Amino acid sequence: MKLKSSNGRRLALRINSNTVREIRRHARAHLKTEVCGVLIGSEAEGVTSIEACIAGANATQGGAHVTFTQDTWEHIYKIKDRDFPDERIVGWYHSHPGFGVFLSDHDTFIHKNFFSSEQQIAWVYDPHSDEEGCFGWRDGRIERLPQFAVVDGRGGEVAEATGRPEPRIAGGDNPNDMGEERSHERSTDDTDLTQLSRTVSAVFSHLAIFLLGALLVWYLFPRVMLMPVDPQTGRPLTDSQPMKPGNNSEQSSGAGPKTEDRTTAHPQQPKSGEIKKNDVHQ
Repeated sequence: MKLKSSNGRRLALRINSNTVREIRRHARAHLKTEVCGVLIGSEAEGVTSIEACIAGANATQGGAHVTFTQDTWEHIYKIKDRDFPDERIVGWYHSHPGFGVFLSDHDTFIHKNFFSSEQQIAWVYDPHSDEEGCFGWRDGRIERLPQFAVVDGRGGEVAEATGRPEPRIAGGDNPNDMGEERSHERSTDDTDLTQLSRTVSAVFSHLAIFLLGALLVWYLFPRVMLMPVDPQTGRPLTDSQPMKPGNNSEQSSGAGPKTEDRTTAHPQQPKSGEIKKNDVHQ
């Protein structure tokens, strides 16, 4: 837990367990972007003690970086002066969602320019894997601390009889009742879903068989086609059949009224020298 600093002092780190929980809660609320904040505590006799943290509001967040803006620092100092007037900023924390615990070049720049005191540390937490680690100064360079102490903030409480009964689980005295009820609900839902899946599968199976049978009938069995036929020639009547000259009356038989013969439409004229019988009788 002890490391030599640049001036020969041994560095020890202690962090309150409540602070660790606050850092984890902040990071888990943003699983796709980095978050940041500062660590509040004290430095005494080579020991850095972290008692609280302040989340960095209005920080510039990204998938793989985070930046303290002017608005972030104003928010941090406002909370510090109000809630922790006698404490100091002893480091900072940020998250690495899904890519492990280390200090990137951007993180190293922040630590060198804003947390350059030899007692200040950088806390890194990955909310995807729950891995966490701490980095600090040693001999003028930043390195990962091999160990640190997490102190229970409620340590020292006396465990004695309080006279309070054991808490009961809502829904019954048996703690397994709720679990059994939820298991029954899940099994009922699974049964309904399975029955619905079977019904849908049966409908689609019958529909597929019907379509396949229709295709087979269409391709394998002969198909009957109805066409009009000329009663005289026995040939089918189609629109594309050519018309033969002189056979118009035969091909159009029954299609419409016949044309009256003009040679018989008028009475025969009398020849010259002949007298009509009606004229003689007159």
